Amino acid sequence: MDVDLRDLELLDATAETGSLTAAAQRLYVSQPALSQRLTRLEDRLGTRLFDRKGRRLVPNAAGRRMLVTARRVLTELESAARDLRDIRDGHERRVRFAVQCSTTFPWLSPVLRAYRERQPDIEVRIETVPDDAPVPALLADRVDVALVTKPDAQMDRVTLTRVFEDEMVAVVPAGHPWAGRPHLTAADFDGVDLVLYDFYDQRRIPAEPLPIPAGARPGRITTMPVVTDLVVEMVAGGQGVAVLPNWTAAPYTASHGLALVRIGERPLTRTWYCATRPGPHPPHVEGFVEELLARLKT
Repeated sequence: MDVDLRDLELLDATAETGSLTAAAQRLYVSQPALSQRLTRLEDRLGTRLFDRKGRRLVPNAAGRRMLVTARRVLTELESAARDLRDIRDGHERRVRFAVQCSTTFPWLSPVLRAYRERQPDIEVRIETVPDDAPVPALLADRVDVALVTKPDAQMDRVTLTRVFEDEMVAVVPAGHPWAGRPHLTAADFDGVDLVLYDFYDQRRIPAEPLPIPAGARPGRITTMPVVTDLVVEMVAGGQGVAVLPNWTAAPYTASHGLALVRIGERPLTRTWYCATRPGPHPPHVEGFVEELLARLKT
């Protein structure tokens, strides 16, 4: 694919600002030059990446897919640049933390606040890792602590501490036939259109198992970036059924007219672990792990 770093910066800035003029100002280039660059990029890719809605440029399906990759690459480059500055300046007192299946966790802010009260001179950096895979990032010394739930082929190489379990639930409009059901079975999912986070894309190798009962045969699977608002809007608009953690979906039930339905006669749960590299750790990293475990286990 003929795409370079400036193309990725163009995608990110245009999606963020909604206009080529504002994106050009952010990137310190002229608007005509940026417009020509976007045209050339779309010509190389063979498809448009943005649609105009009113006065805003909004990423279409192709643009949203490219934007996922663009932001992963740009985030990784920014992280590398910070690490190099820290190495250069001798700043090693930091904790690099990654969360798998990252969404807005309501518990994260209290953990950070409590830890900073104990260790005000330690920087806690929330890292985004490629492919939502923190275990390889741990082994490569790119993060110090990770909260993980999905299996990884290298999990036996890291230290895992069980933290908590959360329940996966089906998310449907309040008027859906499933609303009010005590629970769902595998047969209920046969032929059903699913809307899921993009780490469930079945074209990936290896593919992540779908969060539905074994033996279910769903219909179309639409994957979205890991942005809960997007998934919720798709469900509220009647585009399919989502499967989300209960605590993630619950805040949207009243505002979007949704219902949450148990999957299976016994709840479908995931186990979360705190993962670190084997062996001793600096005291400030150990302190962060202690605070994380104390908060999450309660």
